Amino acid sequence: MTKRILDVVTNVAHYDDPSHPTGLWLSELTHAWQVFEQRGFEQTIVSPQGGHSPLEPRSLKFPNDDATARASRADPARMALLEHTARPDEIDPADFDAIYFTGGHAVMFDFPGSVGLQRITREIFERGGIVSSVCHGYCGLRDTRLSSGEYLVAGRKLTGFSWREEVLARVDKLVPYNIEEEVQERGADYSKALLPFVSNAVVDGNLVTGQNPASAKETATKVAALL
Repeated sequence: MTKRILDVVTNVAHYDDPSHPTGLWLSELTHAWQVFEQRGFEQTIVSPQGGHSPLEPRSLKFPNDDATARASRADPARMALLEHTARPDEIDPADFDAIYFTGGHAVMFDFPGSVGLQRITREIFERGGIVSSVCHGYCGLRDTRLSSGEYLVAGRKLTGFSWREEVLARVDKLVPYNIEEEVQERGADYSKALLPFVSNAVVDGNLVTGQNPASAKETATKVAALL
């Protein structure tokens, strides 16, 4: 049976300060999309509100705008998928084998508060499906609780964009919270690579997480290996 992946993207276009744009870090979607597509997996894109997912401007510039991102931007059908994303209430978790949370700083603002995404994540995880994220995508896991009431991240090994990387990216004054710190407060066993901005993915059972944009392909490959 064909495996089905639910890709999660943001609806947010700027930081709290509207003069600082943000959005989906495109290559974090396109790298994973390519990995899943090459294996014949079906993919659906969902966002907290449904509809348009704006793109992070910095992800569209060299060296971040790689071949997969450029190919997607040149494909009207592919870009249309980001104009018409599904809402969480339109998604039946039973239809999906894995959920993959993309990043971009925008997700810090709309992923954590989405009860719909939390419901989907919990249901997929509890029946043994794969829950995965890359970069800031783990903001979508921060507040998800299992049926037992415990946080999904509690006691589990994971990674995600580090505070050191926030500082080096010069956005530490713009982000609304320190996600590395907050998942640890919820009991996560957080780790990061020795060097910033290099690929790093962590697998703990059916939880797969990647640290930064460079980790998207590795993260998706590890997800695929579990399916």
